[in-house]
Amino acid sequence: MSNLTKLEFVALDITGKNYLSWVLDAEIHLNANGLGDTIKVENKASNQEKVKAMIFLRHHLHEGLKMEYLTIKDPLILWNNLKERYDHQKTVILPKARYEWMHLRLQDFKSVSEYNSAIFRISSQLKLCGEKVTDEDMLEKTFSTFHASNVLLQQQYREKDFKKYSELISCLLVAEQNNELLMKNHESRPTGSTPFPEANVVVNGPTRGCGRGHGRARGRRIDRGCGRGHNRGGLNSYSKRAKNDENHKRKTSGSNNHSEDSCYRCGGNGHWSRTCHTPKHLVDLYQESLKNKSKGNGKMPRVETNFVDEEGDSDYGNMDVTHLDIADFFADPNGKIDHLIGDGNVQQ
Repeated sequence: MSNLTKLEFVALDITGKNYLSWVLDAEIHLNANGLGDTIKVENKASNQEKVKAMIFLRHHLHEGLKMEYLTIKDPLILWNNLKERYDHQKTVILPKARYEWMHLRLQDFKSVSEYNSAIFRISSQLKLCGEKVTDEDMLEKTFSTFHASNVLLQQQYREKDFKKYSELISCLLVAEQNNELLMKNHESRPTGSTPFPEANVVVNGPTRGCGRGHGRARGRRIDRGCGRGHNRGGLNSYSKRAKNDENHKRKTSGSNNHSEDSCYRCGGNGHWSRTCHTPKHLVDLYQESLKNKSKGNGKMPRVETNFVDEEGDSDYGNMDVTHLDIADFFADPNGKIDHLIGDGNVQQ
C-alpha cells in the first residue's frame, strides 16, 4: 500500500493539457511492470493483472477524473475512454508546434544550450503528433539560422559534413565555452597593460623575515612580523601602525606644548620652574606684578625693568624704575658672572 502514496510521474490533468506526455509515461511504466498487454485489444491478461493495471492508472489520474470514471473496472476501457476524450490534443498542439518550428532561429537565443533545449522540445511535440523530424532537418534548421555575422563560420561547419545533429551541437557548445573564456581574458584589463598586483604581494623581492633577500623598505613594512604570530593582513597591520604613529605624534606635540608654557616663577618661556635660573629680584618683580593684577581690574601693568636714564632721571615721572648694577649679576664673591640670555633665561 506504500506504493499508492508515491506517483511515478505527473498525474493526468482534468483539462488534458499533459495527455500526450501522460500516455507515453503510463505505457512505459505498464510495460516495465509486465502489465502492457492489459491496455491492448483482445488481450489475454489475467484478472489479477487487470486489477493491478487499473490501480496504477487510477492512481495517476486527477481526482475529478477518478470520480468521472468511478464505475469502470477494466483498464482497456479506461484507456480507450481517455483516448477518445483527449486525443484531440494532437490537433491542438500540432499547429503550435509547426509554428514554433518554422520561426525557430539559432540567432534568437543567448546561448547554444537554450537553443538546443528548444529544438528538442519542439521536435518531440511534432513526433508525438505524428510528424517526422530527422537529423537532417535539425541540421539544416541550425545552419540556416546562424547570425549574418557568422556566415564564414556557418560555411566551415557545413564543410565538416555532420551526419547527426548531436555532433554539430557538441562542437557549438565547445566553441561557445572557448569564446566566453576568451572574452573574459580580454575584458580583464586593457590591451598592452600589465596585470594588477595582488594584495600583500611584494614585487621587488622577498621581505625581511619571510625569505631570503633584503627587498625594499615598503615591502618590509607591510609584511613585518611574518611567521611571528602577528596579523598577516597587510591593510590591518598598516592601519595599526598608522594609528600608533598618530598617537606618538599626539604625545610628542603634547610634550612640546607643555615645554612652551610660561614659567609660573618668572613668567619666561622655554623652561620649567624647577630649572629656572632667573635672579631673585626679577622673580620678585614678576610676582609683585601678578599681585597687582589680582588687586586691579585684571590687566597686568606694563613695567620697564631695564630702562635707566644716564643722569638717573626718568621721563615717566614718578614711576618706579629699577636700577640694575653689574654687582647684581654676581652669584658669589669669587666673581663668577651669570649671563642673561633672551627673555630672562640664565645659563652658567
